[in-house]
Amino acid sequence: MFLFLVVALAVVVAAVTLAVVGGGESGPLPEAAPERLHDPLPADRPVDRADVESLRFPVAPRGYRMADVDDALGRLGAELAERDARIADLESALAGARAAAAHARHVRPDDGESAEDQR
Repeated sequence: MFLFLVVALAVVVAAVTLAVVGGGESGPLPEAAPERLHDPLPADRPVDRADVESLRFPVAPRGYRMADVDDALGRLGAELAERDARIADLESALAGARAAAAHARHVRPDDGESAEDQR
């Protein structure tokens, strides 16, 4: 039994020695380039629902690459803020147009008096 353990230990030591000394002819393995998100969000037009649904992030060793997710969410947040501002501008312009139209209905064009003043 003792002889078997000595032989097994010698085999393990020889294998480790060969792996360390003889296996490094080509040098260490080169670093693999990390998989990066190729921005599938269109740069020439606003992002739509299909763009968001087709967005897939590359998987990193511990999940998704935080920088890629942060970039995509930042872009989406900026576009949503821009759309919200545009919607607010259009709604205020619409409210102004409706107020002007309501005022124009109550004012007679020939003498400038409102229909209520005549009663």
